[in-house]
Amino acid sequence: MTVTAERNTQSDTLADERWQAIRNNDPAYEDAFTFGVKTTGVYCRTTCRGAPVLRKNVEFFDEIVQARAAGYRACKRCRPDEGGPHSRAVAVVSQACGLIDASPDELLTVAALARAIGVTDHALRRSFELVLGITPRQYAEQRRLERFKDGVRNGHDVTSALYESGFGSPSRLYESSDAHLGMTPGQYRRGGAGASISYAITETPLGRLLVAATDNGVCRISLADDDESLETALRKEFPLAEQAKDTGPLSRWVAIVAGIVCGETPDVGTDLPLDVRGTAFQRRVWEALRRIPRGETRTYSQIADDIGQPTATRAVANACAKNPTPVVVPCHRVVRTDGALGGYALGIDRKKKLLNQEGAR
Repeated sequence: MTVTAERNTQSDTLADERWQAIRNNDPAYEDAFTFGVKTTGVYCRTTCRGAPVLRKNVEFFDEIVQARAAGYRACKRCRPDEGGPHSRAVAVVSQACGLIDASPDELLTVAALARAIGVTDHALRRSFELVLGITPRQYAEQRRLERFKDGVRNGHDVTSALYESGFGSPSRLYESSDAHLGMTPGQYRRGGAGASISYAITETPLGRLLVAATDNGVCRISLADDDESLETALRKEFPLAEQAKDTGPLSRWVAIVAGIVCGETPDVGTDLPLDVRGTAFQRRVWEALRRIPRGETRTYSQIADDIGQPTATRAVANACAKNPTPVVVPCHRVVRTDGALGGYALGIDRKKKLLNQEGAR
């Protein structure tokens, strides 16, 4: 291949990538380039929700000044000169999160936060949905729960940690803990004392596989190079939980998971009971992952569309990273818009091998 041909190929590949980003309204490319629309004479960012355009009518520019020099004017809908809607939303959310974090003892209302930042209530809620996929109140609840967990880890009693973290009453803590702790605050304070977990470890082509479960179903799946790493990770969150290696009842569930890891099980363990905890948003993402057919992949933005929150791409990626039962809930089947593999908690090499053995397109 000549140097000129190679450059043309690279140019075509970049153009294809940018066109795909426009079609997906991908916020990850919002500041990467600008495109001009020949039929309207305006230039936009990838997150513009204007009328659909045809590829033949699109011209790509690395910088806004290049679009202006070519005779294009700024789109009044996405206002590209102001940083794009996603960039503006990030700035708003950053300010709001700073105010929430600075007032742990005060539950700031959306109206109060919006006034302090200088935006409308609707704009603030919309920005949180776009950037984090949650509401300002949910963010504040999560931060309070994190402070409570830090408090009990540092030796504070439950009551002291409760009020010091900003919860106004025990009932508020129990409401939050039901979705995020997976046990009562008292159990959490005692390092998981009272919780019963059985686990088994077996060999697979992708390394040592650990499957852990409660009486209700599988609660954790992990892969590592050695048993010690797997057992250490399992003990880390709840060191006083009753944990025991299983030699019988768990074997069927282990066989199902191992079959998926080895590429021998056609289904994604649809009959495998799971006992996992997560936010409502995380659960919607995990259910969407289970609907991805074997041999296919989806992008983070496609999953966001699937759950009805097309602007929550980053929040989808975060939910994938926090998936406690990978392989069965196949977060390895989610890739970036540009075709790159993206992240994977069990390691990129394992993600690549899983996709290869499934014949993913």
